[in-house]
Amino acid sequence: MSSDLILASASPFRRTLLENAGVKFAVHPAQIDERLIQAPLDKAGAAADDIASVLARAKALDVAGRFQNALVIGSDQTLSLGDTVMHKPADMNAARDHLLSMSGKTHQLNSAVVLARGGEIVWSHVETADLTMRKLDPGFIGRYLARVGEKALTSVGAYQLEGEGVQLFEKIEGDYFTIIGLPVLALLGALRDLGAIDG
Repeated sequence: MSSDLILASASPFRRTLLENAGVKFAVHPAQIDERLIQAPLDKAGAAADDIASVLARAKALDVAGRFQNALVIGSDQTLSLGDTVMHKPADMNAARDHLLSMSGKTHQLNSAVVLARGGEIVWSHVETADLTMRKLDPGFIGRYLARVGEKALTSVGAYQLEGEGVQLFEKIEGDYFTIIGLPVLALLGALRDLGAIDG
């Protein structure tokens, strides 16, 4: 049954998390315009966890439409700072602005994961983690970004907690896998319940 499991994401982080867990799956990234889907949600003032859920569903359903018999994993993550939902920084200046705005504050990472089969969602889940960034000196932010380079643009928060980004924080509350971008424990439970992996 493992050959019937598909990850609808190009994220190397999500792929590695599943591979490390011993899950056998194929990768077929969704072909959707996330910003087009998210724009009306932003305009309507949708909550960040709801946006993550809608995007995860869109990804899973897009791929499930191409592979009718497969069980498809769709996932998305949003970052919220107060009422503001942040996106991946477009360039290094935007990454610097992200870090300056989060400095000394607590933000949330909202990770949604869904399973779809045959055009319908069969399971969905959202988890949130609270991350408190220490007060960052602007000079340090510049040096940090110079060291990590383009990697800062691959994450919505301009950091990778599994790398040097951990130095930016003073307190973290939440599941590690949720922070990386995939609530693995909940997903594995759902896959076992559906008979998609050995349990």
